[in-house]
Amino acid sequence: MSFKFEKLRIWQDAMTLGEDINLLTNDFPKKEIFNLTSQIRRAVDSIALNISEGSILQSDPEQRKFLGYSIRSLAEVVTCLYKAKNRGYIDPAHFKIKYDFCYKLMNMLIAYRNKF
Repeated sequence: MSFKFEKLRIWQDAMTLGEDINLLTNDFPKKEIFNLTSQIRRAVDSIALNISEGSILQSDPEQRKFLGYSIRSLAEVVTCLYKAKNRGYIDPAHFKIKYDFCYKLMNMLIAYRNKF
């Protein structure tokens, strides 16, 4: 037995991204704990949380709305990744890997949302 959202590739990828970002931010400077570290962690967790919340007992318009929240949170994560790169917390190669994963997930989220 499982929840509907557990079968969704977008939810699985969002969960993976969340854990990856959590590990990545462990190396951010302590001065960022209440700023960039907190912001990117909350934003990345919001992606999977909104996918799951929108998939349970929601109408199609409501599900679209929650997927929109996920998409906006993903854009926030990308902006935080840029800030981390610009501040020298992650190297450009690592940034590119995370950026490409986010880009792929963004396209998947938009395609899934367009089904509703």
